[in-house]
Amino acid sequence: MFTGLVIAVGRVDRREREGSRLVIHAPPEIVDELRVGGSVAVSGVCLTATDVDPARRRFAVDLSPETRKRTTLGALPEGALVNLELPLRPADRLGGHLVQGHVDTVGEVVSIESQGGGHVLFAFQVEPEYDPMIVEKGAIAIDGVSLTPFNVRAGRFEVAVVPHTFRVTALRALRPGAKVNVEFDLLAKYVAKQLDVYLRRLGRGGAAAGWRGARGS
Repeated sequence: MFTGLVIAVGRVDRREREGSRLVIHAPPEIVDELRVGGSVAVSGVCLTATDVDPARRRFAVDLSPETRKRTTLGALPEGALVNLELPLRPADRLGGHLVQGHVDTVGEVVSIESQGGGHVLFAFQVEPEYDPMIVEKGAIAIDGVSLTPFNVRAGRFEVAVVPHTFRVTALRALRPGAKVNVEFDLLAKYVAKQLDVYLRRLGRGGAAAGWRGARGS
């Protein structure tokens, strides 16, 4: 479990085994804490470290076929920036929101607008079927960053990124048309799933306007 508060930005050093293994360069606050077999969120995707080399400041992760299909990681080029977060400890402050690292879908950057003073407005789009999962002024994780969606309509939503978040995350490297990992709020997914089951039992078809359930990475 994560919070969506990025600890550091890493870089894809190498792609190996036809993209099924990534070697990531990361700062000490990540590699000094990470252990082989431990979990780490890479741009919002919960992965298992298969090799950790603190001396060279890098670690490796394997990508399953499902992860490569459901997320952006399988297509990341060498040199790409990635957001990194270690798992939440039970005693940690929950400053963002509960993030599983199970990506629901890949979205796209529609526009990026500077609002002055370092503030940036992002617009994203996903398939309209996911609209019930996006709650106005709720929570959403974009490439592992906890954000607040607003102006939600027909598969599109906006988020306002404050200067600090823009500066210390890989969001600064995004451009219109870029693909991003999207994880919807955990509570919204559970409510939609239970409502879907309830309405199906009543013979009214699926709930949540075509939502097919939390599919994850």
